Amino acid sequence: MLKEIHQKTWVFDSEWVPDPASGRELYRLPESLTDEAVLGEMWKEGGATADDPTPYLKTVLCRVVSISAVVRTTLQENVRLQLLSLPREINDPEQCLESHIIDTFLNAIGKNKPQLVGYNSTRSDLKILIQRGIARGIQAAEFCRRPAKPWEGVDYFARGSDYHIDLMEILGSWGKGSPSLNEMATVCGIPGKMELDGNAVAPLWLQGRLDQIIAYNEFDAVTTYLLWLRLAHFSGLLSHSAYVDEQETLKQLLMTESERPERAHLKQYLDEWLRLRSIHK
Repeated sequence: MLKEIHQKTWVFDSEWVPDPASGRELYRLPESLTDEAVLGEMWKEGGATADDPTPYLKTVLCRVVSISAVVRTTLQENVRLQLLSLPREINDPEQCLESHIIDTFLNAIGKNKPQLVGYNSTRSDLKILIQRGIARGIQAAEFCRRPAKPWEGVDYFARGSDYHIDLMEILGSWGKGSPSLNEMATVCGIPGKMELDGNAVAPLWLQGRLDQIIAYNEFDAVTTYLLWLRLAHFSGLLSHSAYVDEQETLKQLLMTESERPERAHLKQYLDEWLRLRSIHK
């Protein structure tokens, strides 16, 4: 269970797609083959079937295209929330580079030393950032720095470290008995998967719809935050009144951010969350 809530907590989620460049090299595919055809070959090599044409591929063979995080900061007992996403500018090719996305995020973690929270992040989100960061040749020295003993400082790699919380490890086990983010959120009255699911990310990327991928990514980051919030309340780290207040803070954040044209999708999330709250009292 949770031990404490840090002054800085980042609840994050990332999105990735099969990497055509890696697929071409690994399976010796011709350069003339389209990215879409390469992805098809990668799924085929990954064990695609008629029932599962796009199987889960090893993360090292995928490229990170988006990272979103709800950034929670406590200042003199006042909680401030921000919703941050990478790339910040989807029309800037440099910001959309995988190396830029991973470098920016991991080095921001190293600089700010927040408590990280994810869902299945031990085996997926954090793992792919490390794998692909190494593949892209980035350096994240402060993120990687470890104390002699886990309890003597920031450690994002030690099992049981309070600096990286994987909600899936707390709420389930590995295998069929472990709830997915969508399942856990749904039974809690929190929006899970809405119009899209993970299978839609690769087709959207091929179509150049990074805006929709980021919207989907932000939905998952907010959902993960709401689950973490509920767990913090369950474990006694947030009083009932603090839990209610923090939900209101999130509501205000979603209302404010949804007024921005590029984040109009958050109004859809807010409406669904309020609908679910009304029937899960």
